[in-house]
Amino acid sequence: MSANQPTLALDFDGVVCDGMIEYFQTAWRTYCRIWSPDNSIPADDLAPKFYRTRPVIETGWEMPVLVRELVKGTSETEILNDWQTIAKQTITEENLDPKMLSTQLDGIRDRWISEDLPSWLSLHRFYPGVIERVKGFLEMGLQLYIITTKEERFVRSLLEKEGVHLEKGRIFGKGEKRPKYEILRELLAGVQPTPDIWFVEDRLKTLLTVQQQPDLGDVRLFLADWGYNTESERNSVAEYPGIQLLSLSQFTDDFSAWG
Repeated sequence: MSANQPTLALDFDGVVCDGMIEYFQTAWRTYCRIWSPDNSIPADDLAPKFYRTRPVIETGWEMPVLVRELVKGTSETEILNDWQTIAKQTITEENLDPKMLSTQLDGIRDRWISEDLPSWLSLHRFYPGVIERVKGFLEMGLQLYIITTKEERFVRSLLEKEGVHLEKGRIFGKGEKRPKYEILRELLAGVQPTPDIWFVEDRLKTLLTVQQQPDLGDVRLFLADWGYNTESERNSVAEYPGIQLLSLSQFTDDFSAWG
């Protein structure tokens, strides 16, 4: 690897892989379990509305609540502008317990995975050109890591299905149970000489948390504009020196296009 190549750390869902179809299907099944709608088949326009508003979600329990609000007719604009207020109000008015919602969501997903893993994996797509670019990074000898809240075994299965084989220790998944900034800190400490780390993530709040770590000031931070973020978040990047907005075409191009 040449000296000017960085160590690249990538989030998975929202950067490499688009799991939005799975998110909706799991959220819909959870919604049906909790609210027992008359029709167990979602309206044709519900999934597209969910895809457009999903970036407001911070924790899993909110997904079936988002479905609930869309079914009730809450507008996408309202959701995008004031989701946390809406979610809290629904939790209070309908006497819901976020822990219960989370347990239901996780249970439905776990049973699906246990009973039919191939169909669950099939609901994941890779963003155009990303797999080819990742393969190119590896062929260059670039040090590449995946840092994700998804379980490592699923990440590995999805990547290997596309012919991407990462060595053990290159995927930090859900089992780590620690913030992404701690993993970045570990990468900085574990490589000599200290690597030039570039971190690509689609959640602005995650990048801001990394930026708040005094010892991670040299990590270059990129917000993937094709991932699970909102227009207002993308527009606000200019307010945060040290975080760069990265387009999919830049990502799949040479490093010189990254700015």
